Amino acid sequence: MRLSFAALVAGLLCSGSVHADTLVDHVRGLTLNAAGNVERFDGIIIDRDGRVAQLLHEGDPRPTRLDFAADGHGAVLLPGLIDAHAHVMGVGIAALTLDLSDTTSLAQAQEKIRAYAAQFPGRPWIIGRGWNQELWHLGRFPTAAELDAVVGDRPVWLERVDGHAGWANSKALAAAGVTAATKDPSGGRIERLPAPKVAGKVAPGRPAGVLVDGAMALVAKIVPPPRPEDRDAALAKAQEIFLSRGVTAAADMGTSIEDWQTMRRAGDAARLSMRVMAYGDGIANTVLIGGPGPTPWLYGDRLRLNGVKLYLDGALGSRGAWLKAPYADAATSGLPFLTETQLKNLMSRAAMDHFQVAVHAIGDAANATLLSAIEDVAQTYQGDRRWRVEHAQIVDPADIPRFGRNGIIASMQPIHQTSDRTMAEARLGPNRLNGAYAWGSMLRAGSRLAFGSDAPVEVSDPFAGMAAAITREGPDGQPAGGWQPQEKLTRLQALAAYTTGAAYAGFAEGKLGQLRPGWQADFVLVDADPMTDSVEKIRGAKVIQTWVGGRLVWEPEKK
Repeated sequence: MRLSFAALVAGLLCSGSVHADTLVDHVRGLTLNAAGNVERFDGIIIDRDGRVAQLLHEGDPRPTRLDFAADGHGAVLLPGLIDAHAHVMGVGIAALTLDLSDTTSLAQAQEKIRAYAAQFPGRPWIIGRGWNQELWHLGRFPTAAELDAVVGDRPVWLERVDGHAGWANSKALAAAGVTAATKDPSGGRIERLPAPKVAGKVAPGRPAGVLVDGAMALVAKIVPPPRPEDRDAALAKAQEIFLSRGVTAAADMGTSIEDWQTMRRAGDAARLSMRVMAYGDGIANTVLIGGPGPTPWLYGDRLRLNGVKLYLDGALGSRGAWLKAPYADAATSGLPFLTETQLKNLMSRAAMDHFQVAVHAIGDAANATLLSAIEDVAQTYQGDRRWRVEHAQIVDPADIPRFGRNGIIASMQPIHQTSDRTMAEARLGPNRLNGAYAWGSMLRAGSRLAFGSDAPVEVSDPFAGMAAAITREGPDGQPAGGWQPQEKLTRLQALAAYTTGAAYAGFAEGKLGQLRPGWQADFVLVDADPMTDSVEKIRGAKVIQTWVGGRLVWEPEKK
């Protein structure tokens, strides 16, 4: 069913009275209409500006004067899917460095690290990410000694899959000056070896090798940064990955000035194929990029700085998420990065210049604190602010109704639920799961849902995300009937969260998320219909082609 562009293009047609640029015909098209319902069509006309000119329904006359005509051969045509929370450059950099996300044991990870180091003997540091001690069934974090056993001649720095912990070998710790005397920084934790007794007193334990959240900077700050040409290659790779999954636009959460300049270079050279809604990494980067406020859309609606990304807590897997009560499996309640006063000050600083505010909050304490901050700040900064709560993974059920106030957007990632299920049960225990990954409750409370992936933490695959949202089951069908099944979504709700909801969350409605006359002609041809096909087929959907701005930008390589 794969279509090549050469096979699709029928050539110039020279007769008739109706004129258009491109016709993509013989498709099983669907989009959400203005009322939020599914509209079916079987052809789409694209004008010379790359926008939708008309949707064609059965029996509608086809234009007879075209620049190009393309035959979809019955493929399903969907609006371009939007990843509402991703790390665009992180996806590309992860793909070009050591990737441990497929490892299922410490031994397997060690062997992969050893082989990578042997493959690149001239690199002064070994850099990578993707490890997950939960998948290794360690019951603990890995250690520097376990890295030293495979690479002892140079520093190694490997970020955990969620980006909220880093694993260093002894060379890296020494280069960073991290010793037993190094204190835990604010919002961070140095994992330590058992503390020895000296003169009857317990001495500080030596660093074990893993640094959590704010402590990561102790090593990360001395890691050689990517060169501009490395960043350019990473962006090119990231776009290829997103487009291959049918993702035509993404909200980039935590854009640095270096990331922004990389995207600007791509735009200047007409190499920015996907669309990026950027959220600066903290106030300093946001102001450095945008100056007095959000930027206009650049490069034909390819790039815009929307606002700022802030962090309130860490991740559940590394026990950095800030909880109201201690973890069920550890004597900690997590790590708040900011006080409520500090958070409100940063939100006010952003809002006064009309930057949209997006805040990472995973634990129930973090979410409650953020909701209180929004309720306070929104009294001063009124109007259409679209406050974004990023992740909202663990929420006290008593706080869920608060998501329906002040125009709050719940920016969530369905695939986290299926990936994290057993870990969440261990971290929280059986009595605190009712507000976990509560998509249905968020909608019922009146919040807007925007779905993403948190890539490279997870693969940016909206079809796997839709399947998870509809069933709350993993690819193995477990647990049968769904985990916390009261939070399932309908097919329509799941599709909306990856299209109209994600567009609205990024102030991109009227441009993206639907196929309507005058809107951008971003669409994807796939072999599965999310409204009618089995969940198994949706989860395994194959992207045939991806179009952005009425132009084919990705299709599988010919074999």
